[in-house]
Amino acid sequence: MRDQLEQLPQRVKDTASQTKKFFLKLKKRPPKKLDEVTLEIHEEVFAETNCMDCANCCKTTGPLFERKDIDRIAKYLRMKAAQFETNYLRVDEDNDWVLQSVPCPFLAEDNACSIYDVRPKACREFPHTNRPKIQQIAALTQKNIAICPAAFTIVEKMKERLV
Repeated sequence: MRDQLEQLPQRVKDTASQTKKFFLKLKKRPPKKLDEVTLEIHEEVFAETNCMDCANCCKTTGPLFERKDIDRIAKYLRMKAAQFETNYLRVDEDNDWVLQSVPCPFLAEDNACSIYDVRPKACREFPHTNRPKIQQIAALTQKNIAICPAAFTIVEKMKERLV
């Protein structure tokens, strides 16, 4: 996994132009079975992926926290929502609640998440490669392939199967 993470920035850079063209094509004319094929690839890749071997998402970026997330996690940690916000979150330039710092403070040394059962929606859904109409989140997907080796692999397989 370490090799994959080290090679990821260069691989993303090497394929950036092709990836951008691919998503532009998907936006203009999505194939009829886009959602079906994308979900199938997502499931194939994640059947062979152990996120705890990597946890790059938790180490390098932070999720957006919705009000429901804040309330649920604060309750789980037995603290008031305001205290959770003060201890762990800040409001970013887009007026969203985000972590004060990365890596995520809930990430253990073994890459386990100490709040896994109540983690934010953004964490549960990352890298969003199983969402319907992936062409509508092309910018997000292109950002996520630079973070997640599995997402990169999914997009590469999409390019092979959907061209």
